[in-house]
Amino acid sequence: MNPSRGRSGAASDEIDEPTEVDLLQRLARRWRHAGRPDAARDGLSPHQERALLAVTRLTDRTERPGVRVSALAEHLDIAPRSATEVADALETAGLLTRRPDPDDRRAVLLTPTPAARHTVEQVRERRRAAAGRAVAALDPADRAELRRLLLLLLAD
Repeated sequence: MNPSRGRSGAASDEIDEPTEVDLLQRLARRWRHAGRPDAARDGLSPHQERALLAVTRLTDRTERPGVRVSALAEHLDIAPRSATEVADALETAGLLTRRPDPDDRRAVLLTPTPAARHTVEQVRERRRAAAGRAVAALDPADRAELRRLLLLLLAD
């Protein structure tokens, strides 16, 4: 990167001025981390929380009764062995069950338990609350402008 240019390549007085994408990513990360103390108290590591959310979301999006470990690894962009380790921990915690894949008896499917679904709803609620607090801090005109811009981004 040219030292006289920002990340977008445009001339900038501030070399490290964050782009809009940087700011959106930072905000998303803040909201994701909002419930971390609660997740830790619940006995979940950040990786376990992320995997549990992924298994639940992937299971809900398909007609299948669960998710293969390989699909979880691909979704999380981690090694299959790492996905197996996190699935083992979640199974030990009573948050996932393993069952044979009806399409391939050599494979297993990870399925969220009712306790997992309760935990996932708590995580989502903590994230919604963090986002709600941030938006509530804006004045009404800024909230309206934020809504307008978000709808534009989502229309793509």
